[in-house]
Amino acid sequence: MAHLSPQTLTRDEQRALLLITAPELRDHLIFSLALGTGLRLGELVGLDVGDVFFPTGVPRERIRVRAAIAKRGRVGDVFLPEALVPKLARFWSYKRERNECTTPQAPLFCGLSRRRISTRRVHVLFHAWQERAGFGRHYPFHGLRHYAAVTNVYRSSRDLFLAQRFARHASPLTTVIYTRVTKSCVRGCATCSADRLTTRWDASSAPKPRHPPRGPTVPRTRAESGC
Repeated sequence: MAHLSPQTLTRDEQRALLLITAPELRDHLIFSLALGTGLRLGELVGLDVGDVFFPTGVPRERIRVRAAIAKRGRVGDVFLPEALVPKLARFWSYKRERNECTTPQAPLFCGLSRRRISTRRVHVLFHAWQERAGFGRHYPFHGLRHYAAVTNVYRSSRDLFLAQRFARHASPLTTVIYTRVTKSCVRGCATCSADRLTTRWDASSAPKPRHPPRGPTVPRTRAESGC
């Protein structure tokens, strides 16, 4: 059975999600990290403060995904986009204002009990935020990772191996599902084809057919002509 392309947010849905969650710094940063880095949900909730911040509160340039939280223990580095740096700086102040622990071993994302937030809780929050944003359909949280790998990387670069490295897949065969053509791509190609068909054709500017040069005419004898 052929595998379908993974469910992926549209650009408008991504903007709507980030806009409506902006007042809630914790939830906004969780979704922003998923969209900007492609981290899995288990990796996000497993992050410690020291994985993202220096002891002084300055955000790091890259996140080291530890074996304890990485899928199948595959460690790796994830680069932080520059757009996330101001959000991380505000989140540091947010944690200090809430008297949350900011030691390197403390959990980065906490619930009301000041303990590490659970994956189940994030699923519930993501569903609720989609309702508030007015999504026509609901996506699983993994759809944020698909958006990062598909829209932000593969569709902009058309480089399968770059998308594989970004998504940290063990095999490019796993990344192949991101290369499948979407309906929007087909619609765009059809539009381009229609534009070419409706282009005005000027017969006067059309190139004239070229015939191969003809050699000199040799008169035929009576025997050759069959007379």
